[in-house]
Amino acid sequence: MARILIMLILCLPLTGCYYMQAAAGQWEVIRKREPIGEVLVDPQTTPELAARLRILTEARDFSVSHLGLPDNKSYRSYTELERDYVVWNVFAAPEFSLQPKQWCFPVAGCVSYRGYFSRAAAVKKSEQLAAKGYDVAVGGVAAYSTLGKFNDPILSTMMRWDDVALVAVLFHELAHQVVYIKGDSAFNESFATSVEEIGVQRWLESRDEMGKMADYREARDLQQVISGLVADAREALEIVYQSDSDDFDKRALKSEALEKLADQISTFLVANGRENSGWYSGELNNARLISTTLYEGLLPAFRSVYAKCGREMQCFYAEVKRLAAMSATEREVQLAAGDALGLGSNESQLVR
Repeated sequence: MARILIMLILCLPLTGCYYMQAAAGQWEVIRKREPIGEVLVDPQTTPELAARLRILTEARDFSVSHLGLPDNKSYRSYTELERDYVVWNVFAAPEFSLQPKQWCFPVAGCVSYRGYFSRAAAVKKSEQLAAKGYDVAVGGVAAYSTLGKFNDPILSTMMRWDDVALVAVLFHELAHQVVYIKGDSAFNESFATSVEEIGVQRWLESRDEMGKMADYREARDLQQVISGLVADAREALEIVYQSDSDDFDKRALKSEALEKLADQISTFLVANGRENSGWYSGELNNARLISTTLYEGLLPAFRSVYAKCGREMQCFYAEVKRLAAMSATEREVQLAAGDALGLGSNESQLVR
């Protein structure tokens, strides 16, 4: 609580109301957390919850011993929240731009979204931004990381997922504690997603449960196809936005491109036995397209680094940290090079 109060005092002159709700929300998460060991022996704990917490405890230990992720108190406690999501993120982008609006904070730096512990507050903010001409989108978040500033608990909002997805999110959130660049959401999320992928495969291999990998890979493959469709749409939209057409024509061409993308995504999901009921089921706009590039856009580059490191995690982390230490321009060039990424001086670590 002392940390929260100090942060609040420092931040109040900036945007009082926003930081008040953020501090109150974070305090609720911390105040309600219980050590997993205590939850497991509580007679009120259901057998299903107990079984899942045991799996997450094993995965947390595995994250340290096999993935080199931080060995601390994060995700070793549990918080029961009586709502569907822990926070709701607001995304915004100008009407004729795919550059996300950014918000800057003392801990996380500048990020391409703004989080609220109340859905109503998130919707209100999105309406304010829409009134200023922004494309907006609001999405619920079941888990997040405070980058090790607090001992983040496992949340009840995460329990909607199957076991593999739960473990994947655990690895993803812990990865943010290894490398995090203030102001570069795409780098941070793509890196964490790469650690998630690596971790899930190693976890299932260690448990002789590779049969479950097929479902995980199928979901990831589906997401990557959608990301490709979004990337194509973004290229088409960039041409429209940078053209000399007047706003009326730009709106018409934008609408056409987004309708085409919506049809492509829906057709693809239905063809693969999936219902289009998620992030892309609503009306598409620039803001909805932003989040896809945050989590997937740089993933191929991180896969390349991992491969060049011979699948050795400490080498992988060292190379990512090397990239993180570069200027934004240098890092962009290196990541854009993909397979051309170099390895620095740790050549001896290439052998697993």
